[in-house]
Amino acid sequence: MYRHNAMRTIVLWCFFLAVHGCGSPTGSSMAPTSTGSQLPHLSQHPGGGVIMSWVEPDGEGHRLRFAHYANGAWSTAQTVARGENWFVNWADFPSVEALGKNLWAAHWLVRSGWQTYAYDVAVSLSIDEGRTWSDPIKPHDDNTPTEHGFVSLFPQGQTVGLVWLDGRKTIASAAGDVAPHDIGMTLRSATLDPQGKITGEFQIDDLVCDCCQTDVSLSARGPVVVYRDRSAEEIRDISVAVYGDGGWSEAKTVSDDNWQVFGCPVNGPAIDSSGDVIAVAWHTQADNQPRVRFARLLAGSDEFDTPIDIDGASAMGRVDVLVDENGEARVSWLRRGDDNMAELCVRSVDPTGKLGGVRVIAEIAATRPSGFPQMMRDGNQILLAWTEVVDGEFRITTDTIPWSIPVR
Repeated sequence: MYRHNAMRTIVLWCFFLAVHGCGSPTGSSMAPTSTGSQLPHLSQHPGGGVIMSWVEPDGEGHRLRFAHYANGAWSTAQTVARGENWFVNWADFPSVEALGKNLWAAHWLVRSGWQTYAYDVAVSLSIDEGRTWSDPIKPHDDNTPTEHGFVSLFPQGQTVGLVWLDGRKTIASAAGDVAPHDIGMTLRSATLDPQGKITGEFQIDDLVCDCCQTDVSLSARGPVVVYRDRSAEEIRDISVAVYGDGGWSEAKTVSDDNWQVFGCPVNGPAIDSSGDVIAVAWHTQADNQPRVRFARLLAGSDEFDTPIDIDGASAMGRVDVLVDENGEARVSWLRRGDDNMAELCVRSVDPTGKLGGVRVIAEIAATRPSGFPQMMRDGNQILLAWTEVVDGEFRITTDTIPWSIPVR
């Protein structure tokens, strides 16, 4: 179809970009995804470029696929795994990560019971750059029909590190009057060696928000995990913990927003680092004021600097963040538009905290199926990926913009 209608495809693509406010194509060719594809996840390729993974329909089930973007072009898509009993959810997305030259890891979610949120984590390893994959490994052994998800994968020496939200203690809620710390969601970690052996199991935090994404960045200080914490008083602010000396540090609050919310906002934070510089972006509605916020931890400091508000009343969150070695950062997020639509925006923050203009990348549905847009730096440009929802059908769209974002 594309071969015989090439000119028509180009015309329609240019029209699509004009309607969505992106301007002309910037060198990003169309991703090798099909109708029904959703849940994009971007990660760095150690040899250069970016890996994008996604989920798409496969008969009565689904399959996890990935492709490599480099030098302005996409590789042929490859399949990691497929199944008919997967848990596929707009907020809890699978991933494929190249953790070293040869060691790659992927994860997805598999139902474990009849309950709506009873599902397990499945991890598969590759030692040949994603050409073949191991049988799935379950990194938790509690065997409870509870939620296990919101996974972040990262390199931990010669092994695979992972953190996830773990619901094994929530099953105790049926017993009656139990303290929140005895029934709440926990944040846990483990490591997998290339043979799939599980070691280094650790509980990082004994009470966290139930369904906000986690994120991990590999800084000069060690792996840093960011997540939405939870107190017994239902304060759900953002915390980080650092891995070192065989374990995780105590949680440190990024900002005392004091957002008290009696239920999960399903709106997790994002983290990126370059050397000793760590940047975090997040959404809050403390004091009934929606905001997207940003803070940096600079080299030589143990405390995050004063948060900067990236956007205000129209902010929906669903953030991502990038930072370079100088502390120059980019934040992406969704803000409300008209007629149940949202704008995917990117804004720069210079090393002094000065904000650049807001660049609108695309207009997308403000509904849950739009998911969480992603961005990743690729040399002097940024690759973005998000899910379009048109007439009830999903399709992943990608675009690139320069790292030096012009003020508009």
